[in-house]
Amino acid sequence: MAQEQKRADAARQVPVIELRHIDKYFGSLHVLKDVNLSVQRGEVVVIIGPSGSGKSTLCRTINRLETIDAGEIIIDGAVMPEEGKMLAKLRSEIGMVFQSFNLFEHKSILDNVTIAPRDVLRVPRKEAQEEAMRLLERVGVADQAHKVPAQLSGGQKQRVAIARSLAMHPKAILFDEPTSALDPEMIGEVLDVMTELAGEGMTMVIVTHEMNFARRVADRVIFMDGGSILEENTPQEFFSAPRSQRARDFLNSLGDRER
Repeated sequence: MAQEQKRADAARQVPVIELRHIDKYFGSLHVLKDVNLSVQRGEVVVIIGPSGSGKSTLCRTINRLETIDAGEIIIDGAVMPEEGKMLAKLRSEIGMVFQSFNLFEHKSILDNVTIAPRDVLRVPRKEAQEEAMRLLERVGVADQAHKVPAQLSGGQKQRVAIARSLAMHPKAILFDEPTSALDPEMIGEVLDVMTELAGEGMTMVIVTHEMNFARRVADRVIFMDGGSILEENTPQEFFSAPRSQRARDFLNSLGDRER
């Protein structure tokens, strides 16, 4: 029994996501510079920084939507390869919500949520549809199930995208600036869903410009600039007493609106 408890404790300590010495170039531009990051189960990590700091690129490298030039990506203890069946398996375990929604425009909302569980997880159609409706209800758009994306608002589309990620029962979800394409009045409805997920213990990595959201929801704030992680701390510590001058300048540039 003691050994079983030790194994269980060890399993809990394995990060869901771990990046080791990640380097990424776009041509001669060095966009990620020896980046190291680990995300524990149930943790909400928010990545912030100025435009061009590498934060979205970092988010997209986690499931190899962006290739890397050096380093290792480890998902729940397994090294993510560059290609093959293991890459597909590990990628399916990490959800992704994009700023531009990335829904299939010619398919219904219901089909958008069910296609991956049916094709990748081989979930029977009826079961996939029943779960999809539960998830659409959870994010507040069940009444839109038989429409196509063009008939939805931006906020509704993003909530569908979140439901689509949840349908794969992911170990973590990545959010790449999920509210940046939304009108101001729609931002809150998406952030509310994300706040609920955080409260339920979903592991999340979130790239965002919403500082008040970061302050409220994050377990840890990562500040990037120039392709490097310059600071990481609790939101309370980071926003009240940033350690670097670059972080202080960044927060000051936001003004009172976001502080």
